[in-house]
Amino acid sequence: MKPTALLSAAAALTLASTAQAHFQLLYTPEVMLEKPGDIDLALVFGHPMENSHSMDMGQPEAFFVVFKGEKTDLTDSLEAVDWQGPGDEPADAYTATYKIRRNGDYLFGLVPVPYMEGAEDVYIQQITKTIVNKGAMPTGWNEPLGLPTEIVPMNKPYQVFAGSTFTGQLLSEGEPAAGVECEIEYINSEIDLEADSFSKEILGPVPSTAIVAITDDNGLFTFGIPRPGVWGFACLGSGPDKEYEGKELSQDAVLWINATALE
Repeated sequence: MKPTALLSAAAALTLASTAQAHFQLLYTPEVMLEKPGDIDLALVFGHPMENSHSMDMGQPEAFFVVFKGEKTDLTDSLEAVDWQGPGDEPADAYTATYKIRRNGDYLFGLVPVPYMEGAEDVYIQQITKTIVNKGAMPTGWNEPLGLPTEIVPMNKPYQVFAGSTFTGQLLSEGEPAAGVECEIEYINSEIDLEADSFSKEILGPVPSTAIVAITDDNGLFTFGIPRPGVWGFACLGSGPDKEYEGKELSQDAVLWINATALE
């Protein structure tokens, strides 16, 4: 698909076997900080747009942050929690706290252990990124992290405005991945980090089918952000690994961005 055609079609609603998808969350409430301080992070595997049940996570394979090219392992900071969804049984999830000190971009990466989706008899592994900035000083928000597959933002992911567009580039083993389906959702509930839970109420509409964009020949996709919120992009099966423990593996790339109203 050529880039010109992509811009007009990237945000089309397409039919899917299920209305909403699994999404690995790597959530923190504030992504633009003015002062030093601790930030709380929640690692939850769920269905954020329809706000339905969450799934159990295993101990992550990797959890880290990259600041100005320096990578710090954060796996020892993880705390296992029972995450409460809207009325279902609690799910295994993780939380962490990280201290932000210096100005610049903090790129958080999560490699979860593959999750067995019994309904489809396949494993799912969503390699996830979230980017936080301090001091309004950009220092590397668009740098790849060298993950097996990842979405590299082409717009500052912490400064996206509702009504504008967001573009990402999908990489697989460091190279642009063309023709990959990327599902798009927003977090459609309040998140209570003290109670480790989603609210029961949803915040906005739920489309009847999945929102999907397809990457072009350069691995690029573009989506028009219709409303403020925390938006996630999951490019499915884009990773090099296709099998885990003898079964099919969907190794996906996930990126979260925060969209605000420009007032």
